Amino acid sequence: MADANDGPDGEPKISKAAAKKAEQKALKAQKKAEAQASKAATAATLPARPKAAPAMPAAPDVDVDPMESRFDSGWLKEVYDIAPVGQDVFTRFPPEPNGFLHIGHAKAIAVNFGFAKKYGGKCYLRYDDTNPAAEEERYVTSIKEMVEWLGYTPYEVTYSSDRFDRLYELAEELTKKDKAYVCHCSKEETKKQRGGEDGKENPRYVCSHRTRPVAESLAEFRAMRDGKYAPQTAFLRMKMSLLESGNPNMWDMPAYRIPETGKDVHHRTSDKWRIYPTYDFTHCLCDAMETISHSLCTVEFRLARESYDWLVDELKEFLPAVPQQREYGRLNITGTVLSKRKIATLVQKGIVRDWDDPRLFTLIALRRRGIPPGAIRAFVADLGVSDATTIIQTVRLETVVRKYLERTVPRLFVILDPIEVIIDDLPEDHMEEISIELLKGDAKMGSHNVPFTRRLYIDRSDFREEDDPNFFRLAPGKAVGLLNVPHPIKCTSFEKSPETGKVTLVHASYLKPSENTPSVKPKAFIQWIAHAPTHNSPIPAEVRIFNPLFKSLNPDSAEGGFLSDLTTDSEEVFPNAMIESGFDEVKRRAPWPKDHVPDLHPGPWGVRFQGVRVAYFTVDRDTGEGGRVVFNKIVGLKEDAGKSS
Repeated sequence: MADANDGPDGEPKISKAAAKKAEQKALKAQKKAEAQASKAATAATLPARPKAAPAMPAAPDVDVDPMESRFDSGWLKEVYDIAPVGQDVFTRFPPEPNGFLHIGHAKAIAVNFGFAKKYGGKCYLRYDDTNPAAEEERYVTSIKEMVEWLGYTPYEVTYSSDRFDRLYELAEELTKKDKAYVCHCSKEETKKQRGGEDGKENPRYVCSHRTRPVAESLAEFRAMRDGKYAPQTAFLRMKMSLLESGNPNMWDMPAYRIPETGKDVHHRTSDKWRIYPTYDFTHCLCDAMETISHSLCTVEFRLARESYDWLVDELKEFLPAVPQQREYGRLNITGTVLSKRKIATLVQKGIVRDWDDPRLFTLIALRRRGIPPGAIRAFVADLGVSDATTIIQTVRLETVVRKYLERTVPRLFVILDPIEVIIDDLPEDHMEEISIELLKGDAKMGSHNVPFTRRLYIDRSDFREEDDPNFFRLAPGKAVGLLNVPHPIKCTSFEKSPETGKVTLVHASYLKPSENTPSVKPKAFIQWIAHAPTHNSPIPAEVRIFNPLFKSLNPDSAEGGFLSDLTTDSEEVFPNAMIESGFDEVKRRAPWPKDHVPDLHPGPWGVRFQGVRVAYFTVDRDTGEGGRVVFNKIVGLKEDAGKSS
């Protein structure tokens, strides 16, 4: 299975000692990054990124795949050179269909598919479906959709279960070579044989079944297949180097097991099989059968390379190819949780809407949030690929996304919390049409017309009841410019609701100069939307602003667990927001951006734009319920941290 997915219960995909060591190493690096960030952070700013993080990227060229250059040198080029000259390149992305992919998998997808593309090869999408207890068809569908959403097309979609018959035959061949035996030891006894919890509690020793005759092991293995044994009472173990090797992955790892009762119905093979191969047995053999030249996985599988090579070597006479495994550093992102179990808890408790809630970092959540697939590929490319684990803060991803969107999506006026303004000195029927470029300075993107009328709306944050010399927007007696309108307006009075005490209406005058009189030059300009029903203006909307879901960089280390680290303002909803009529044109011409990543699964998330002076937005899938339009904040603007004027 690929990088960062949880292994089956009771059967880790790597040894516990290796997994614990990798986890401790990653946690140590994560704590170091957190300490560095905390030292530089202030209460009013986002935490600084770790010092080890690469420099911030320049605005990307969205017409070029940013991963292309990563294969020309460095670790990826070195890995390419391990295969014989002239050998066809085949790679694979092999997730287990037991959950939704997350941001860490984006790196694995980009590395495997990008590697094959760079060197004229092909990449399989292979589902490592050897654990019937956890696998579901909805995950199968979502995984393929996410691979395609990121812009990659599998050479072929395969399943480990497609090869169950052949895998069983190879298990028999291994047994016939006296390189596998059936073991009936308990989980506790097996752990003792392997030296205890950390491999050092007691001397390692071999299982009493290890020396049973080949014919007896073969008969017992067939009995396992035929349902003679109850779950967890018999295993086919590989006869490796339990006493000689210092590598836990060589301590007679299991090749076949019997799953728990009631969990033996497979999503593809139904109840045909009572026994299932393990990851350690399946993965390398499927690689060989698919003639994989470069088996690329993350560094926690480094110790597994020895067992990978051992099994391929033992069965090479029955295999069409001898694949080579190499390991790159996985991508960890701080300030969130990626564990399937923890995300499931957030969903079950109603803390988030679902697995695609935009506050999460599953790929379906990032898509719903509106992050373009090209930006994710740019993010992975910017981090680079080596054998070092990358620990990065969420703000780094947002920076890449913001740069990606800056010159690639149109700009529209959005108002989160509207206040009505009446320009009293304009006629009741005043109507102008003002032409506005969808992206200033980019004629190719085009323009659209918006109405300008006597009655319009501004954002509540752009008005103050009492003037302040440091406030440059609208206030009593103060003028402000309306973006793209020839002349500013000046507040003459305002009205308030007696029930709420909030301002409900602002009266203003239009500062159009008389002949031979200089124009008033305002110190600030604000967005606005005209009240013009005949022009479909404004369009009512609900806007959802997303903030970090957790307080700290490492929610798992919080006192009381990750649930105690939740923020109270991770989502702000503006139910009475509005957008200008130009939205209809932007929606019609979607998707945005127009980049190198084909949109194979178009959806509402393809309608992306900048809300001028507010944030970048996309359309949420809840749009249409009750006739409303729902927008999600993708990322904020550069000015978000300190806008005061």
